[in-house]
Amino acid sequence: MLPSLLQDARIFITLAIFSIILIVLDSVSSLNFPKAVFQQVTVPIQYGLYKTSMNIGRQFEFIILARRTAQQYKAQSEQLANILSENAQLRKKLAEAQGFIDQSKALNDQTFTMVPVRPIGISRYLLIDKGADDGIKVGQSVVYKDNFIGSIHQVSPKKSEVILSSDPDSHINAFAESSTGKAKGVLSGQFGAEMLLDKILHQEPIDQGDLVYTEGSELEVPRGLILGQVSEVLKRDNEVFKQAKVKQVYDISNLEVVFVITN
Repeated sequence: MLPSLLQDARIFITLAIFSIILIVLDSVSSLNFPKAVFQQVTVPIQYGLYKTSMNIGRQFEFIILARRTAQQYKAQSEQLANILSENAQLRKKLAEAQGFIDQSKALNDQTFTMVPVRPIGISRYLLIDKGADDGIKVGQSVVYKDNFIGSIHQVSPKKSEVILSSDPDSHINAFAESSTGKAKGVLSGQFGAEMLLDKILHQEPIDQGDLVYTEGSELEVPRGLILGQVSEVLKRDNEVFKQAKVKQVYDISNLEVVFVITN
């Protein structure tokens, strides 16, 4: 045990003496050259470590900034999407409210009982969001303002199909009216948006721009609803009847609400 303590004491004394020598030499500037050589080697290394740490710091700062920017962009995009969605809902509700106002001005509520319905799809038939549970029945007329849209073709409990006046299976007794008189005929749907008013006597007046109305001879179709407007008159001198092309006044796909006459 004693030899080990003596050895540790010698090492301590040796290091203490060496430290004193270094302090004395440094105080008299004797270590300036070794220090200069050592610093010449270590300073570039220290500078390189400093620049590397600065670059790494900038990269981390860029990553953090980019992440924060991405989060802000995502939040702003979600906020914009919500605003656009709310705006679309407001426009839809405004269009529906305007439809109610226009409808109340067009047809007398004391004469007709009308159920407001929303179009929810269209292919060959217009699909609406109410059915038998709401009093909807096959054959009832579907209108918008004082315009005839079509008739109920098929009914289920919660939705119904409307056959449009432009459908090839649609045939409605109609008349065109102008300042010079009336021209009666049968309005049939065609493939596409146009309709054809047929069986018009040659002596009956009809011109481009005349409005075409329902005759009212069908059980569920009131008289005087607008079916469309004459776009072209087709005359054939060697035939008994003449014809007229009729275009719809409204684009069905743009309507937010229509009405079913249920009485």
